[in-house]
Amino acid sequence: MELWIWITLAAAAFQTLRFTLQKVLRAGTLSTFGATFARFAYSAPLIAAGLAGYLWAGAQALPPLGAAFWAYALAGGAAQVLATACVVALFGARNFAVGITFKKTEVVQTALMGFVLLGEAVSAPALGAIALGLVGVWLLGAAPGEALRGLARVTNRAAGLGLGAGFLFAISAVCYRGASLEVASEDPLLRAGVTLAAVTAAQMAGLALWLWLREPGEIARVWAARRVALWVGLASMGGSFCWFLAFTLQTAALVKAVGQIELLMSLAVTVLVFREPVSRAELAGIALLSASVVALVLVT
Repeated sequence: MELWIWITLAAAAFQTLRFTLQKVLRAGTLSTFGATFARFAYSAPLIAAGLAGYLWAGAQALPPLGAAFWAYALAGGAAQVLATACVVALFGARNFAVGITFKKTEVVQTALMGFVLLGEAVSAPALGAIALGLVGVWLLGAAPGEALRGLARVTNRAAGLGLGAGFLFAISAVCYRGASLEVASEDPLLRAGVTLAAVTAAQMAGLALWLWLREPGEIARVWAARRVALWVGLASMGGSFCWFLAFTLQTAALVKAVGQIELLMSLAVTVLVFREPVSRAELAGIALLSASVVALVLVT
């Protein structure tokens, strides 16, 4: 397999671990934005230190960053913060595997946003694979025990949070690819590191200001939860770097498509760690959505 595929698989594994730990934090004392802030607060300093070390080891200077870079980076960072908050809030409405599956509609939306923002076209066979994935999302639209039918399957609160997260993650993925391509360097590691460091620093500062103004005391609670939150930050750092590196090597739509392996990982976490039941309809939806990802990779 190509290098970018292995990097994407590693990113999916790190991300599954991070969302698992954030679910634990959300079930504890932290608010939705507190649990979201934890990932950036404990990863941004490590990422900045790693970038500084890489520049020092290679005797390199920080490449110049233009207005286009900052526009892509800040837009992507803001979208990712809101998307992560949607996912954390979703944990209280659905079980873990289905929540992550709703979020994974970002593959469909990334293909569309990639065309709109970067001009990366989607072929007719790829659109067919995307349609198959939408059927899977449709099956996942109602929570266990709910008698929802028709459009109500995808218009309940859980579906709205998941689809909204997917849309925002799609914007962030495409913007991050755009930002990394604006870094004046042929080194993909440096391009990924610079983009990631800039984005996470801005995210940490923005969320800290939000919590200070809107949720007094939450930053202190994030610090008090550091035994778990530190691992959230480490998992976030590993996952984010792998995602950003993959985005420098391949289009965002294909990277996100391969990243759907996270569905199977999150299903394993649901059953083995959280002991949550998964219905037959949910399994069918997950299977269809996973099949659509495989088809998307094959036809693109």
